Amino acid sequence: METLDDDLTDKSREWLLEEVKKLREAIREHRDSTGHDLCWHHPRLWGLLPEKTLPEVAVPAWPQFMRGCIKYRQSLEAQLPQAPIEKREAD
Repeated sequence: METLDDDLTDKSREWLLEEVKKLREAIREHRDSTGHDLCWHHPRLWGLLPEKTLPEVAVPAWPQFMRGCIKYRQSLEAQLPQAPIEKREAD
């Protein structure tokens, strides 16, 4: 049975190292997002995967979406209570 990562078995060590570096760079960019950049979905990050599928994104209705945003912000407050507060508005 094939898995999504079977294509890696015939890649060279050099290719694998370059791929790891590319993925690490993308993960760091995502990790280092701050302010309003935390709120957006990240198709560029998903595009680094070899399978080229369009994610089936379900968009919540506005009231549910806003409640989710509030929960997310509350989780940041709990997990990062010393984080500086971003003052600029979203574009």
